[in-house]
Amino acid sequence: MRQIRNLLAAFAAFAVCAGVYADSILLEAESFASKGGWKTDQQFMDIMHSPYLIAHGMGTPVEDASTQFEIREAGTYTVYVRTYNWTAPWCPGKGPGAFAVAVNGKSVGVTGNTGTAWAWQPVGKVKLKSGVQNVALRDLTGFDGRCDAVYITNAKGDVPPNGAAQEWREKLNPRSTSYRKFDFVVVGGGIAGMCAAATAARLGMKVALVNDRPVWGGNNSSEVRVHLGGNIEMGAYKGLGRIIREFGPEKGGNAQPAAVYEDSKKEDFLKAEKNITLFPGYHAFAVSKGGENISSVSARNIESGDKVVLSAPLFADCTGDGTVGVLAGADWRMGREGKGEFHERYAPDVPDTTTMGASVQWYSVEGKEKFPEFNYGMNFNDSNCEQVMMGEWTWETGMNRNQITQAEQIRDYGMLTVYANWSWLKNHSAQKAKYADRKLGWVAYVAGKRESRRLMGDYILKEDDILKNVYHEDASFATTWSIDLHFPDSLNHANFPGREFKAATNHRLLKKPYDVPYRCLYSRNVNNLFMAGRNISVTHVALGTTRVMRTTGMQGEVVGMAASLCKKYGTLPRGVYRSHLAELKAMMQKGIGKKYVPDNQNYNYTIDPKTK
Repeated sequence: MRQIRNLLAAFAAFAVCAGVYADSILLEAESFASKGGWKTDQQFMDIMHSPYLIAHGMGTPVEDASTQFEIREAGTYTVYVRTYNWTAPWCPGKGPGAFAVAVNGKSVGVTGNTGTAWAWQPVGKVKLKSGVQNVALRDLTGFDGRCDAVYITNAKGDVPPNGAAQEWREKLNPRSTSYRKFDFVVVGGGIAGMCAAATAARLGMKVALVNDRPVWGGNNSSEVRVHLGGNIEMGAYKGLGRIIREFGPEKGGNAQPAAVYEDSKKEDFLKAEKNITLFPGYHAFAVSKGGENISSVSARNIESGDKVVLSAPLFADCTGDGTVGVLAGADWRMGREGKGEFHERYAPDVPDTTTMGASVQWYSVEGKEKFPEFNYGMNFNDSNCEQVMMGEWTWETGMNRNQITQAEQIRDYGMLTVYANWSWLKNHSAQKAKYADRKLGWVAYVAGKRESRRLMGDYILKEDDILKNVYHEDASFATTWSIDLHFPDSLNHANFPGREFKAATNHRLLKKPYDVPYRCLYSRNVNNLFMAGRNISVTHVALGTTRVMRTTGMQGEVVGMAASLCKKYGTLPRGVYRSHLAELKAMMQKGIGKKYVPDNQNYNYTIDPKTK
């Protein structure tokens, strides 16, 4: 079926362009009929407006990706590829991501190892007979070569336009658009979004849950591998958090084998909710508004390109990056507030753009492996390398970069340091004998973000609220994690100033749970928008405690409960605070989780559960 769809897309491309371009075919890499060992990477669609395929083989070439297309006119065709040399920011010259483009089994040329930015590159020419053709991406290194699209044309002077060129792409490959209506649309399928959707669904709402990855769970998925943190069933409303027992992994630990994170358990949990319609692998890219209310969210499938427009009276931004809120014009912040704004002792003297970073975790396993030389701007030696067999959350980059506009470079630098360090250990270190029987078992290519944009609500949670345990009448979920703010590791900073890839932290422990105001969970200027996750209304300092995943799950529960009250009374999120707070409190006390599920979440707490 996938091959048929691809052929139909190719026919559509020909039909649209025949009068202008002769035979000109645009093949979106993410839509290839067979991905082989290549992975679909959508993480940077907000910037590049397109997913791409990445050959993430950790130094071993991956299986070919391939698809078919048809041409009517025999002749000589020029092949272009939109690609990027991902190590260019740190090392001039050719990079490690080389791959060949083969048509009908014959290599046309090699690309992926040059270019300082995403651009169309001519790969070569090929003579073709009319009819069905096969094109393949043949990875040559296993070091994360990437392909956005392939363009094949016999029209003289036909050069694909620079940039994402969405209109040109849509013209060549028209995609379908469908329209759906719901009571509640939740965007983001991490722990916060899962809990928001499931809670609202159990309370009778028809819910759409949109996730830009095919795997649910966000940072707790097998793609990122961060364990759940924060206590549940504590504070004023002990009913909150019990739902996490139903899908939360029973084992803790970062950078562990994939099975530890129990992806299928999360998927089964969501599929069991009859009132939820799941949209896995859909990236939200546009918002329509009526006045100060969102009327619909448009999302694009990250492989087929097909679009869906989801309308509802209520929306929740659980994306982590505040994507829906920003598209809707919601007030937001990113970076650190200055000490003077909220009188926070842990804030810097003046505001800045610094954030906590993103982690690219990894581990090695037993096995003999000759690892290639990998040195693209990282000058490791035995005094500055990391003599380790694995790297978990401390392998953190991007604190001095923009977590939205530079997200790809942040992720790439994380991978660069892993490969370069491992290459030194395997090939040059005085201790290389220790690593002779080790090989890379897993390196993340989906970055684990901690912080980016925060959407502003009617209340902004700050340091004093937490440390002085300030009471608010709309107290809701309990935050229990320490104020955990990351900064560059001092030794790593000394060795790689401005290019740090290791982080450290000081845990400022909470003496008891703190109940966060409900007003932090809805936008102050987009009337029908909730938020849950690391993008709620808090300062940078306060984010240090609210961002861990069990805590964000409880945020989602509160949002789902409040959404049900909005439907019940025909009101908006602020209206729940003004008129229905007592009913919300009763719901939070009762909780929505099943009571017979065993207490299986006894790991990664910072407050002794016995105190609850």
